[in-house]
Amino acid sequence: MSDDFLALAQPGVQQLSPYVPGKPVDELARELGISPETIVKLASNENPMGASPRALAAINDALVELTRYPDGNGFALKSLLAERCDVQMDQVTLGNGSNDILELVARAYLAPGLNAVFSEHAFAVYPIVTQAVGAQARVVAAKAWGHDLPAMLAAIDCNTRVVFIANPNNPTGTWFDTDALNEFLQDVPPGVLVVLDEAYIEYADGGELPDGLEFLSAYPNLLVSRTFSKAYGLAALRVGYSLSTAVVADVLNRVRQPFNVNSLALAAACAALQDTDYLAQSRRLNDAGMQQLQDGFQVLGLSWIPSKGNFIALDLGQEAAPVYQGLLREGVIVRPVANYGMPNHLRITIGTPAENIRLLEALAKVLVRG
Repeated sequence: MSDDFLALAQPGVQQLSPYVPGKPVDELARELGISPETIVKLASNENPMGASPRALAAINDALVELTRYPDGNGFALKSLLAERCDVQMDQVTLGNGSNDILELVARAYLAPGLNAVFSEHAFAVYPIVTQAVGAQARVVAAKAWGHDLPAMLAAIDCNTRVVFIANPNNPTGTWFDTDALNEFLQDVPPGVLVVLDEAYIEYADGGELPDGLEFLSAYPNLLVSRTFSKAYGLAALRVGYSLSTAVVADVLNRVRQPFNVNSLALAAACAALQDTDYLAQSRRLNDAGMQQLQDGFQVLGLSWIPSKGNFIALDLGQEAAPVYQGLLREGVIVRPVANYGMPNHLRITIGTPAENIRLLEALAKVLVRG
């Protein structure tokens, strides 16, 4: 009888599979009967440095107000973001992580009969938010594991309301340059909202990647989405944001849940945003770790997809599931990405030097065992 409620759900929801996060440390510890302290988790693109000391201090100061609702408008954080990003406060929308921003966009602009365009091997949340509101997902074949922007442009039709593009892309780590982004934005119809997902933009150094903020004034149909979960080390607090025209921000705020970002997250994000030393150290650690893993993969005779994120997609040249399971038995958690159409790859988060060594040693053991 309970199965009837699946049939009663919207058709798009019926066809969805729930988002599967990286395996938690405690879950693997229970399965193996070992201490959580012996497990290395490199599965969820978390910052291995831990949170900024300034963010932790801000959280501690905010604890005395736990009986109060958060500032529903997020004034302090919006003010800092507006100043940092050179926009007006009414162009900023706050989200419960950047995933929340993606869902707000879908709820506001998609519906049955309409569609969203995004790339093969793109973030799993794009099809989830699209199908959940009954819209059609138009998935464009990837090119060299990355976005084929001309093909995505060609996929836009009169029913397209949203295009999701990520730079760099998760889980492939691929990216496109400034000229490619500008050419794409020039040709997208003005009635189509382009969501530029820049969850990993802070890991780019200098002009390695285009800065979506530089295109906001020229393209009113552009929304830039970012997060504090990655380089800023606040994944547990779930705080993200978008920058767009004031009109688009107003629309998103009409469907945004009240108090969608909690007080501790608001306080921590304000402090983290101002801790420039922490951010610079995060980038240096990531750059060194990326090189460490690439050198290790080369020794093992393995290939990978070049990445501009804080992760790397390792190509095993064979089905990755057995290797994933073998790594779990060694107490190392990485991310299988067969659900992204990449059955031969594992996505590995850049860790500390010690964690990276542990991964490489475990990987060598598993490959030898076959």
